[in-house]
Amino acid sequence: MQGTTARRLAALAVLLIGTGIGYFVYWSEGHDFRPFKLGLDLSGGTQLVYKADLSQLPGADAADSLAALRDTIERRVNLFGVSEPLVQTEHVSAAISGTAEDRLIVELPGITDTQKAIALIGETPVLEFRMLKEGADLSKATASTTVDQMFAPAIITGKDLASSELQFQGQGVQEAVVVLHFNSHGAAVFADTTKKNVGKVFGIFLDGQLISSPVIREVIPDGTAVISGNFAPEVAKELARNLNYGALPVPIELQYTQTVSGTLGAAAVQDGIMAALWGVAAVVLFMLIWYRLPGLIAGVALLIYIVVTLALFQLIPVTMTAAGIAAFILSVGMAVDANVLIFERMKEEMRSGKNISEAIHDGFGRAWPSIRDSNISSMITAVILFWFGTSLIKGFALVFGLGVLVSMLTAISVSRTFLFALGLRSKTNVSRFLFGSGTRL
Repeated sequence: MQGTTARRLAALAVLLIGTGIGYFVYWSEGHDFRPFKLGLDLSGGTQLVYKADLSQLPGADAADSLAALRDTIERRVNLFGVSEPLVQTEHVSAAISGTAEDRLIVELPGITDTQKAIALIGETPVLEFRMLKEGADLSKATASTTVDQMFAPAIITGKDLASSELQFQGQGVQEAVVVLHFNSHGAAVFADTTKKNVGKVFGIFLDGQLISSPVIREVIPDGTAVISGNFAPEVAKELARNLNYGALPVPIELQYTQTVSGTLGAAAVQDGIMAALWGVAAVVLFMLIWYRLPGLIAGVALLIYIVVTLALFQLIPVTMTAAGIAAFILSVGMAVDANVLIFERMKEEMRSGKNISEAIHDGFGRAWPSIRDSNISSMITAVILFWFGTSLIKGFALVFGLGVLVSMLTAISVSRTFLFALGLRSKTNVSRFLFGSGTRL
């Protein structure tokens, strides 16, 4: 008797906790405390996909350059006040795109004007400092021998830039110049380079164009360089501003854009919610008809699973997309699948002559290995999809993986707690009916 009372108190606690989590999800969404984070396909906005050119970088610097590229673009987008922009990099293997490449993905919620979105990223300058090759003569550059080919690969790039500012130098008619201040790494490289190359030409390239080719007169140890090129004051001011926004460490090329209007996004959310509601209702109805009382308990456990999963989506937070909603609905079926295995094992135990309490205990024990193996295989699939997939596939994999993990816990712990809390032991006609199957009495 004491054991049954403790189990009923535990079941009541689980029910109250589940109700509390459900209220938290509802309240937080209604009061905009921790609302669900929606992807562009649901909220509306623009996605820009760029290809990053890392061909001139050694492998050891590629990862750092990509990280610097992401931070630079993110800093630039934030200056325009875009609400919760998402800037991320991804490596696409040759098996997916034909050739391995690194991409920069920029998502701008609320910006549905593609040209405006591209303008937000802008023509952010790619800054490079390159030494003139031995024997090269700039005065003899021809159409067949371009200036770019006459310079060695970049020694310093925009990732080493700390800040830039407009200054006026010279006597009489002063010239507008841009003064660059490098970070500690850039200053050390710049000092070493100027020390070893006094008297040689140093090319300053902006977006691949040679804008200045000064001769190194002396060692420059303080990490400061000057860009001069007969700039108008307004042009020099804009250049300094753009460099402060972030000179790109590597060149990027816009590959494609995707724009979703706010109206289409709202319709997608509405359709996704309706699909989820109909799916859950159909699953609960089937469980009630086929498994009766255990089916009702499975329905309650399913509702607890749903609110716990939604709470995790809010707290992590998980960016919900149309693919994520599909993964969530799929995980609902996975959540019930474990209950089906348990209930079928229970019926087998009851047909062998065991009472209801023994059948519940042994049914869970016999079903657990199958549930464990099935969910582990699903989790492995989710991890592989997340590790190797593109951003869209990653969203699907994350939602599906979380759903499978939570479903395994709720199917084992919540359903088990509720079933034992019933306290049914003998095989009466009523209990036989409640634990019966389908249309059979």
